Amino acid sequence: MVQIIQKQDQRTGKLTEGKVKRILTSSQVHPHGIKVELDTGKIGRVQQLS
Repeated sequence: MVQIIQKQDQRTGKLTEGKVKRILTSSQVHPHGIKVELDTGKIGRVQQLS
């Protein structure tokens, strides 16, 4: 499980939890976090691993 921040939640800092379905960032490191798609279809950048 990971916690991501979606684009529309960047100002509020609201995190969304879910299971990673697909990794969208091609590099291994990214200054804003690796972009992933959750199994629910939501897309965001990883903030925490849980």
